[in-house]
Amino acid sequence: MDAGELQKTLDTEGDVAADYLEDLLEIADMDGDIDIFTEGDRAHVSIITDSEVLVGKDGEVLSALQDLARLAVMTETGKRSRLMLDVAGFRERRRAELQGLATEAIVEAKESGEPVHLAAMNAFERKVVHDVVAAAGLSSASEGQEPNRHVVISKGE
Repeated sequence: MDAGELQKTLDTEGDVAADYLEDLLEIADMDGDIDIFTEGDRAHVSIITDSEVLVGKDGEVLSALQDLARLAVMTETGKRSRLMLDVAGFRERRRAELQGLATEAIVEAKESGEPVHLAAMNAFERKVVHDVVAAAGLSSASEGQEPNRHVVISKGE
């Protein structure tokens, strides 16, 4: 798929998800604006709101909404989507927290020479940590089974 086709596909994914989420907000009688953009090879949709109701405890409601939005895209397009959803800036705040956590763990791994095991995280959170570790030139791997899957950071060889 060339760059133009990819962009068109991602635009379609974002539009379908945004329409689905706008309908959901209307049904739930909730306020929120929808922002759509693409980053890399992924469509991103953000619900801009002051309410954390659609985030839920530890982002559980947000994750469920993302799954539903992806399902709506798949139903409409016939193709699996990697769409990312954010609500009330939760994912961006969490990304910043995880980048700080990963940086601290990198320092610990470098100083001790021992692998550092982080707490269990969802796939989004693990990806953020893996990206920070890779950028620092260290190694990381996910270990364990859901819901206890976690990242282990090591100096590598």
